[in-house]
Amino acid sequence: MSTGSTFDRYQHGDSAIHRLDPRVKVVITLLFIVSNVILPDGAWPAFAAAWGVLILASALARLAPAFLLRRSFLALPFALAAVTVLFTQPGQPLWSLRLPGSTLAISDAGLVRFASILARSWLSVQMAILLTATTQFPDLMHALRHLRVPGVIVAIIGFMYRYLFVLADEAGRLLRARAARSAGTARGSGGGRLVWRARVAGAMVGQLFVRSFERSERVYNAMVARGYRGHLLTMSPHVITQRDRLALALALIVLAFIQVAGHSL
Repeated sequence: MSTGSTFDRYQHGDSAIHRLDPRVKVVITLLFIVSNVILPDGAWPAFAAAWGVLILASALARLAPAFLLRRSFLALPFALAAVTVLFTQPGQPLWSLRLPGSTLAISDAGLVRFASILARSWLSVQMAILLTATTQFPDLMHALRHLRVPGVIVAIIGFMYRYLFVLADEAGRLLRARAARSAGTARGSGGGRLVWRARVAGAMVGQLFVRSFERSERVYNAMVARGYRGHLLTMSPHVITQRDRLALALALIVLAFIQVAGHSL
């Protein structure tokens, strides 16, 4: 797999979602995530309604039905960091484990809280994936800048994304150079003890850091010489149309309905 397909998740298309102004898409994404966060624990109909909105938006973007689903599972291991709420929330014990000097018990309230955290994280990650799949990265940076995100943060994000590809290529060259200079066994594994391998890997990491630092100096000087003033330019006009305003208003109405359903049921 190429570095482009590894880091760039944009899906080319000409759908209604693709044509929306990137500023509108960023605002809708943030509102959707905040809406999930403030929903009460156990608001399953509201979570289901939010997932239905995601499925509809994915269909309007002409993405494969399982596109968001497959990529969203990447965030679930990080959400497992909240597993402690299973044992710390007061409530009716559902299962207990006796340990020397203490007892661990999973309560009903803890289980509901943990499942709600998983649902919020899963839905929010799917919405973020939809945003990046339908918005090109330069347009996304342009939207953040116009939404008054600090310029330093936008510049850091932009350069980090752009030079991930360069770092990946540089690391690939180092790995190929190591493979060309190393002997291997019949099974395909390299020789040397663990300490030796660790020393070689540490030297490669240090060499990658030095090369990256030197290249960053050269790139910055070249950009300043060509007129760089702290922000990246884009050729897209990014004019908010009546269609964008209607999409934002419809999103607000749908999110308000989800909030009403979540707090009243």
